[in-house]
Amino acid sequence: MHKKKLHIDMDGVLCDFYGAAKKALITNPTQKYPQSEYGFFLNLKPIKGAIESVNELRNFYDVYILTKPSSKNLLCYTEKAAWILNHFDYELQQKIIIIEDKSMVKGDYLVDDQINANQELFEGKLIRFGQPSFENWSKVKKYLIKELKK
Repeated sequence: MHKKKLHIDMDGVLCDFYGAAKKALITNPTQKYPQSEYGFFLNLKPIKGAIESVNELRNFYDVYILTKPSSKNLLCYTEKAAWILNHFDYELQQKIIIIEDKSMVKGDYLVDDQINANQELFEGKLIRFGQPSFENWSKVKKYLIKELKK
């Protein structure tokens, strides 16, 4: 059976980029771009329910990680891949797409919290994580499993 392609963003969806950035700015207010620090992306905490939900959705969808690079930290490519490997497995780490313009990627669904990388032009359905109806991973997972029955 052909599985539909599900792309999932990292920052603000799988891992707590914004919480870490806020904490870093409090700790070091002179650092304008906390994400430029070595280890920033590698040490991000998972969003509540993200790991379990994604692992469950992998049973039903062909899951890819679709994330935007940080122009402030060229190490983000390696750190993001290592984060996926640390929290998931080698198989998912091999399915990371790091790209500036997310509309260039083909797929059926995209779970993302932002629209700063042409997400609204993505060919499939954009699921805005953190917005009404998709406030958390429980609601996103429920919606995506329901979509399988259509």
